Amino acid sequence: MKKIIVFALLAMFAFAGTAHAETLKLLTWKGYAPQKLIDTFEKETGIKVEVTFSNNEEMIAKLRATRGAGFDLAQPSQDRISSVQEKFKLYQPLDYSKIDAALFIPSMLDAVKKNTLVGGKSHAVPFCWGTSGLIVNSDKAPEATSFKALIDSKYEGRVSYRLKRPTLIAMGFALGYDPFSLYGDVTAYKAMLDKIAQTLIDAKPVVKNYWANGDSLLESMRSEEVFVAMAWDAGGWKLHLDNKAIDFKAPSEGALGWIDTFAIPAKAKNIDAAYKWINFIMKPENAGYFSSQEKYATASQGALKFTDKAVADNFARSFPQATIDNIKWYPPVPAKLESIEGKILDKIKAAN
Repeated sequence: MKKIIVFALLAMFAFAGTAHAETLKLLTWKGYAPQKLIDTFEKETGIKVEVTFSNNEEMIAKLRATRGAGFDLAQPSQDRISSVQEKFKLYQPLDYSKIDAALFIPSMLDAVKKNTLVGGKSHAVPFCWGTSGLIVNSDKAPEATSFKALIDSKYEGRVSYRLKRPTLIAMGFALGYDPFSLYGDVTAYKAMLDKIAQTLIDAKPVVKNYWANGDSLLESMRSEEVFVAMAWDAGGWKLHLDNKAIDFKAPSEGALGWIDTFAIPAKAKNIDAAYKWINFIMKPENAGYFSSQEKYATASQGALKFTDKAVADNFARSFPQATIDNIKWYPPVPAKLESIEGKILDKIKAAN
């Protein structure tokens, strides 16, 4: 009888271990794991997917709290990996032999490998990308083609942007700097920020509001309270559906580009499932479905062939090849610069 009980307990533990091994715990952004794709993946692989929605700051906090445990796959932005990895060791190097490289746009895969290099090893592959630039009502502001429109007195009271670091970076390019090239020189970077701060303070009468909520920004554009805004491409495309005069424009300085990635936390337990999910969702037909749903471009080679025509038309209209070539991709941001930027943003906000 005792032997039967022992065998029964061993069987229970074995079953529990198998059940755990067949669960993929995914830490990601809302919308990045569509239910339809989860259902298909689970049916094809037998692996259950548990999704926790988050953002960059929360991902870092969650993984710091567990020292890289609790999740099998995370999706941080590529510029928020290397500095975090150097300091906290939250991720593990990727085994690129388990990644189907043919699924990825080569230049984007290479860029992410380079920008997540720590200790001679890379830590991520790209998933999706987008940009921030200008949303313009061309009936009201036909000449707004540069980030300088955000400080142009001809649009007084009709401009909106966030008081966040992307605006500082955009204004740096508008004033003739290359902010990213100054990342390694704190003194020069601070001098640039001081110039940007004074420029934005002087141009405060131009600003209708500093938007914090995307929906409220879109409404202010629809109502024509705002003619020119700095925001993401997807927001401009959403407005364009209702009013063809309003659209996203990549500024002459170049849109600011972000890439969200796949990275495996340091203490992930179901690593094989993580690689399976990456290769599954980067298949063109699956990535194309994601783009159709969320309106973000992916790093999947050939995904546009499987993307809804209206969404594909947005990309074609806003991103001809020359515009893509001019995108300013965010490199990893040194942690020490963020505190300096925070003080500059507070200074701008407090100024009369």
